[in-house]
Amino acid sequence: QVQLVESGGGLVQAGGSLRLSCAASGNIFSINVMGWYRQAPGKQRELVADISSLGGTNYADSVKGRFTISRDSAKKTVYLQMSSLKPEDTAVYYCNTKGLINTHFVKVPFDSWGQGTQVTVSS
Repeated sequence: QVQLVESGGGLVQAGGSLRLSCAASGNIFSINVMGWYRQAPGKQRELVADISSLGGTNYADSVKGRFTISRDSAKKTVYLQMSSLKPEDTAVYYCNTKGLINTHFVKVPFDSWGQGTQVTVSS
């Protein structure tokens, strides 16, 4: 009932930049948190950054000062600007959103994931 479409991944050299986008659609009443997670081969999925509806942000220590998360609430879109990329940033990046969807009589919480976009940083 909630669809997330990600874009912006790719191959970049170390020190380069990429910008990821994730647009949400569906019968959405409200979005609370929008965030980005990543999963490298052989590792668990981890939080990269998230942003609340009030604009509060949270970053993994490994990306602080290099990545910036932002959102356009009107467009239901979240962005991740990644700079000074390192080979260890290589992973599949997943968008995640949490909020409420409209049903016939009540608002129901949702927690949705995008399909993932590959980010590869070469040394």
